[in-house]
Amino acid sequence: MGAGSGGVGMGGTDEAPPAGTTTPGGTAKLKRGYAIPPADAPRKVVRAIEAANRIVKGKSYCLGGGHGRWESQCYDCSGSISYALGKKGARVLDAPMPSGSFMDWEKGGKGAWITTYANSGHIYAVIAGLRLDTSMTVGDGPGWSTEMRSGKGYVKRHPRRL
Repeated sequence: MGAGSGGVGMGGTDEAPPAGTTTPGGTAKLKRGYAIPPADAPRKVVRAIEAANRIVKGKSYCLGGGHGRWESQCYDCSGSISYALGKKGARVLDAPMPSGSFMDWEKGGKGAWITTYANSGHIYAVIAGLRLDTSMTVGDGPGWSTEMRSGKGYVKRHPRRL
């Protein structure tokens, strides 16, 4: 569950930025708790960010949330990452997966744009330089953060060509 943390960029109840909004450079930026994709990001990365933005505010944490169907009232860690990477987002994942399944997913190591960090009990992702997670973020559910957490104890994986 989310716990307050500096550098997270949450605050206010403003709507997500309109689709197509970008920021200069190669790293996403936070604005009012939403990620703004970099202008030079591949389309799949932009779609992942825009999808995650739809669930980072107003969706709480619940175990198993986001697994029975893409749209859910609440999301757990793997449901959040699945949403960003699935058919509502980057379209590099066919169905939601539990965190442990991400340990063998796609390509090993750190990706250029998207990296998932998974173990048997938790997953988070770094997308265009921002961390999407359900812990160590403001609020009680999925959120973005500029603060990176240790990848120790996690398996790094990334979608092909990203």
